[in-house]
Amino acid sequence: MRFCVLGSGSKGNATFVESGQTRLLIDAGFSGKEIEHRLAEIGVGAETLSGLLITHEHGDHIKGAAILSRRYHLPVFINEPTLAAAGPVLHNLPQCQPFVTGQTFVFQDFQIHPYAISHDAADPVGFLLNNGRLLMGYCTDTGVVSKLMQHRLSNCHGLVLECNHDPELLRNGPYPPALQQRVRGKTGHLANGEAAGFLREILHDNLEHVVLSHISETNNRPHLAQEAVAAVLETLRAQRGSCPVPAISLARQDRVGEVVTLGSRASR
Repeated sequence: MRFCVLGSGSKGNATFVESGQTRLLIDAGFSGKEIEHRLAEIGVGAETLSGLLITHEHGDHIKGAAILSRRYHLPVFINEPTLAAAGPVLHNLPQCQPFVTGQTFVFQDFQIHPYAISHDAADPVGFLLNNGRLLMGYCTDTGVVSKLMQHRLSNCHGLVLECNHDPELLRNGPYPPALQQRVRGKTGHLANGEAAGFLREILHDNLEHVVLSHISETNNRPHLAQEAVAAVLETLRAQRGSCPVPAISLARQDRVGEVVTLGSRASR
């Protein structure tokens, strides 16, 4: 299995995931043209996509979904509350495939589990993708980490994890108080320390790679997100000795991230 965060942040989100003959996008929050361009940067033609998975209805997650679906005859997997909340942006999808949050479904080479997250949207979800040997988790746009989320993501080999804001930068930044409260609230976004703490709880020997995503351009800095997670990993390394730790990379808003290939530890 391999995956790549094509871009992540308040201006657009899209992540490519591939296994076998199946190529998926989780969210399509850029224009269709921009997503085609970013896919081409990693050697993937948009015409080879198999389908789209939608986490929630905010524009930075659905902007290009309808045009890609129509242009390439792609099924769009989405729960009904999200579809209704998206309004005209996702009206008349040629191949709409509704799912129910909490119920696993199968599509080609993947078993896909949409699990509930905490965000100010109609019925937001994260995804756990299983190809029969490897698990890839997608966890962004949530204000809190629940026991359910910990349970679902505790065995991942790869993980895309939100590391949205630094509390001090948010508090002293340009956002008005109401917007600050939205970001740091239970239906907002994870702070660096919260994401690092979550990673500490679910860390296991077979977690190979974590991509820190949805890093705010206004209320965070890439090095702060990375340092928060690195501190947790260093503490665990000191406690556990030679315990393997995952590689850490950063997703960016303005450019394509690293292409991550999973399976090195699972094959041992």
